[in-house]
Amino acid sequence: MKLRGRNRRIRALPVNSLIPNILTVLALCAGMSAIRFAMQAKWELAVAAIIIAGILDGLDGRMARLLKGATKFGAELDSLSDFIAFGVAPALVIYLWSTEVLGGVGWIAGLAYSTCCALRLARFNTALDDPDRPAWASYFFTGLAAPAAAGVVLLPMMLSFQLGDGIFRQPLLMTAWLLVVAFLMISQIPTYSFKRVRVRREYVLPMLVVVGLGAAILASYPWFLLTVGGLAYVAAMPFSYRAQKNFAAKQSEEASDKAEEDDAAPA
Repeated sequence: MKLRGRNRRIRALPVNSLIPNILTVLALCAGMSAIRFAMQAKWELAVAAIIIAGILDGLDGRMARLLKGATKFGAELDSLSDFIAFGVAPALVIYLWSTEVLGGVGWIAGLAYSTCCALRLARFNTALDDPDRPAWASYFFTGLAAPAAAGVVLLPMMLSFQLGDGIFRQPLLMTAWLLVVAFLMISQIPTYSFKRVRVRREYVLPMLVVVGLGAAILASYPWFLLTVGGLAYVAAMPFSYRAQKNFAAKQSEEASDKAEEDDAAPA
């Protein structure tokens, strides 16, 4: 009886280990809710739901590492949630908002975006197991990450909330934009990953001040701040490309110097 009770306690999981998976499921629910809001023509709520999914997606991995609760199950669940929230939901929201009037053409653009998102997630998962992956590679994503792609593809909608529909809701423009972002997801273009960003101690207080100001602006002008953030991320892509090339060149030089030293060493 004592042994059976002990085995039951061992098999029970602490609540803390479930927190990352709970956040992942909430992100999935936010993505599905975005589709519901779009069907009701509540466009701002639809975009906000996808943004909330992105925030939750950023938290679940960090919580898993903090609580040492990373599991294979959690990784698979995270990929499925990402596909729904950032691959399916944005495509359907934009289709219902703009490209539906193009019929099959608009639907094909949405399918292309969702397919590229699935391919990008599959490539990301397989790249994690690459033993030859250099250490500096963790500073970059290959192509747009799925949450970032969702934010970028929704930029015209966020602009329309501030400036009116105008050109931003033009079906042909949105179709082309969907295809461009889809290509960026599966491209080899490096984009910044902020997972390993560290803040020096002397910059902690200024950073907290910036965060406080950002929160105040977000409360008063949410779409303005989110639009600026999205545009800044897109504008940073050339810099991430150059930084990645510099890392690769430095690694190549170090490997060449090491090979020369080995050749010069006496047998």
